[in-house]
Amino acid sequence: MTILKKLLAVSAVFAVCSTSVLAEGTSKFVPISKGVKSIEMDLNGEKFTLMRNQKAGNIISDLYNTTDRGAPQPMVISEGIETVGELEFIEYMKKAQTDKSIVIIDSRKPGWFAKLRIPGAVNVPFTNFNEKATAIEMMEDEMGVVDNDGKLDFSNAKTIVLYCNGYWCGQTPAMVKRAKYSLLSMGYPAEKIKYYRGGMQAWTSLGFTVVGSGK
Repeated sequence: MTILKKLLAVSAVFAVCSTSVLAEGTSKFVPISKGVKSIEMDLNGEKFTLMRNQKAGNIISDLYNTTDRGAPQPMVISEGIETVGELEFIEYMKKAQTDKSIVIIDSRKPGWFAKLRIPGAVNVPFTNFNEKATAIEMMEDEMGVVDNDGKLDFSNAKTIVLYCNGYWCGQTPAMVKRAKYSLLSMGYPAEKIKYYRGGMQAWTSLGFTVVGSGK
């Protein structure tokens, strides 16, 4: 192939790619799902509009734009626990507005929660599950568990949807399975635990609504 033909071939490929990008860029909005731009929510007394950032060229938060993190967490924490993606997570958020048997939980330390979080989430730091008393207190206060003189009643335990910093973050897995008084070790029903593995890194990479200083 001559140099001229090679240049023409490269130009043709570039033209196709450029046309594709322009076609995507002409979309009326950046969608949550097909045809859905935003969702009005009122969760845990917090009213907000859930949507993706509509600004062209929006950049992910500095808190989550690096890749030199820990090893990725397993897709499945334990048998019976469902791992969810963004759309499933949002469905749980929608249901939790009126269904008090569902709660969205941020398992990170308070400092991270203050910096940036998903609106409507309740902060239950994983560190509370290093001690039995605080583990029980958290389960009673936020998860519908009843302590009957040391015997835990999980019959009205809530469906808890947990997230932390991202694919590499071990804070949710610690609360669920690895902490000394983890949810599973204390008897929490696995089928009522949902794990949003992508966490804040995935959430911010898609430009979803967040709350906090970002610093």
